[in-house]
Amino acid sequence: MNIEVKTPDQLRLMRRAGLVVAEGLAAMTAAAAPGITTAELDAIGRDVLAGHGADSSFLNYGADYGTGFPGVACISVNDELVHGIPGERVLAEGDIVSIDFGAIVEGWHGDAARTVAVGRISDEDSRLIDATREAMWAGARAMRDGGRVGDVSRAIETYVKRLPERYGTLREYTGHGIGSEMHMEPDVPNWYRMRPTPRLSVGMALAIEPMLTTGSNQTLELDDEWTVVSRDGSRGSHWENTVAITERGLWVLTEPDGGEERLGDLFGPLGD
Repeated sequence: MNIEVKTPDQLRLMRRAGLVVAEGLAAMTAAAAPGITTAELDAIGRDVLAGHGADSSFLNYGADYGTGFPGVACISVNDELVHGIPGERVLAEGDIVSIDFGAIVEGWHGDAARTVAVGRISDEDSRLIDATREAMWAGARAMRDGGRVGDVSRAIETYVKRLPERYGTLREYTGHGIGSEMHMEPDVPNWYRMRPTPRLSVGMALAIEPMLTTGSNQTLELDDEWTVVSRDGSRGSHWENTVAITERGLWVLTEPDGGEERLGDLFGPLGD
């Protein structure tokens, strides 16, 4: 398996892309209120990209193989789990919305996702969002020089299984390597498989992204050839960050603070 290893300068470019992603997600999630359309949220993301002279990782993605993705953000509402197309859907009180956003700076990618409440939501949905976010951080903390991709998968699965609620973990959709392309080797499943997985080293970056539902992990793809929904109608949550291994530790390229608050002693950013 040919996993891309970045130089420190390349990781710094990815950090620049990651900060654009973080800013765009903050702006879109702040605007996710009753009455706004998903297309209007996407327009906010476009403005952030334009303001930084960055390109979109998502716009026209897949055009070489079929219908290119028409937005700069995947915006998925309630039982739409991933890859939701921005459009005329109006958000309503009680919805939960997952926003996945990517940026390219000088050829290097950043990719992250957040799930947020639209107004007041149920306790069940709130716990789902919290569980998915914390599963992502469990996976991030499992990355280390000399470790394996399977360590990340095991950490995510272990966290989810120890929760009092039972959640479905999507299996057809996984995390991934990232760098000079958005999707690269290796795949990063959100469940553990009893087989050898690639070894991690300094200079590698992974997009860690658990996707959970309140019901089954079974999914369907809609006729638009993009939007993935839960087969049983259960709601879903999606959290993602781009995480790099440096000589000093871990650097979350898509968090404004680089992950310092959540990583503690594992935090190890590169200097300017």
